[in-house]
Amino acid sequence: MYWGVGLVSSRPCVVDLSRNQTLSLCWCWGSEEHCSVYGDIVAFPLQDYGGVMSGLGSDSWWKKTLYLTGGALLAAAAYLLHELLAIRKEQEVDSKDAIILHQFSRPNNGVPSLSPFCLKMETYLRMADLPYQNYFDGKLSPQGKMPWIEYNHKRVSGTEFIIDFLEEKLGVNLNKHLNPHQRAVSRAVTKMVEEHFYWTLAYCQWVDNLDETQKMLNITGPLSDLLKWILCHITKGIVKREMYGQGIGRFSEEEIYRLMEKDMRSLAGLLGDKKYLMGPKFSTLDATVFGHLAQAMWTLPGTRPERLIKGELINLAMYCERIRRKFWPEWHDDNDNATYESDDSGEDSRMNTPFQDFSYYSRTGTFEDDGMENSISQTPDTDFTGHSLFDSDVDMDEFTDHEQCK
Repeated sequence: MYWGVGLVSSRPCVVDLSRNQTLSLCWCWGSEEHCSVYGDIVAFPLQDYGGVMSGLGSDSWWKKTLYLTGGALLAAAAYLLHELLAIRKEQEVDSKDAIILHQFSRPNNGVPSLSPFCLKMETYLRMADLPYQNYFDGKLSPQGKMPWIEYNHKRVSGTEFIIDFLEEKLGVNLNKHLNPHQRAVSRAVTKMVEEHFYWTLAYCQWVDNLDETQKMLNITGPLSDLLKWILCHITKGIVKREMYGQGIGRFSEEEIYRLMEKDMRSLAGLLGDKKYLMGPKFSTLDATVFGHLAQAMWTLPGTRPERLIKGELINLAMYCERIRRKFWPEWHDDNDNATYESDDSGEDSRMNTPFQDFSYYSRTGTFEDDGMENSISQTPDTDFTGHSLFDSDVDMDEFTDHEQCK
């Protein structure tokens, strides 16, 4: 009797690893957010109905050996995927009066996340000054989304629904100061970023710049390079199929980048010389836009979006730096240059502090308690012209930011 070996997920996904020479993957996947491979390795009997397996009978011995060897190697790869790609028993998490943020694991390049939506959600929690605990279990929500949260044993997925849920349960509101017109503009820009600009970034990250993205994945253990290659190419295929269904993937590479540049220029025009997109105070829109622009700023080296944001659209680069330094004090960029750093920046300010896998964070407890004077002295805040990257942060009382969230 012949046997097949496969990876079976709780989601509609089956990868046959023994009968074919290539992976056959069928996966339903939405725009928010990407892929996580988990499930069980199973062996199943194959009945011979005159198909591929019966054809082995007429092949020479060396072909049979080749087939069996290929199947064994693919089965071994499946086992390694099972062991190394976040396939683990679910740990009990106590979410009573605590926000548990489930997201993808940290990459190894010092950036909090390669996912715009995960970075958006975590930045929002910091802007709202809501203590939370990261949980990198690699498990998608029941709706197949990432990130998602647990709060008082209730699970919520989708960043828009998560924010609505937190506003209702905890009374926070980053958009309280916006008038109806600004709220309408904010929603329109959010949809442009998440439903259009996002796909152009995904193309650059997972298709055109795949080799660099592969280096950033944080996978360790035996055959980690092989596992990164497999995961990246599976993701590449998913991204291309989803982009084709969305519509952007039907265009050429040059046309996709032209659409990206239009979106980035629109954001630069909306920002202008303001501190934040909607004015002197930050809003939910800033968390959304930062989560996406940060990918172009720090995860796509040498690409067109990086050159554009650090060149012609320098106001977007300063905007990203402003938010990074205000809400991510432990995130230091090793590639900072004179455009974003002052000449007297010490080595201590450029040291990369590792992000903790399991940690509670509160902006009040880790950033604002030091006082405004200490935070300014510890974080370089001037560009090469001598103008403040924080703009009115110097004149604004930290209490104002805290009250804005309530």
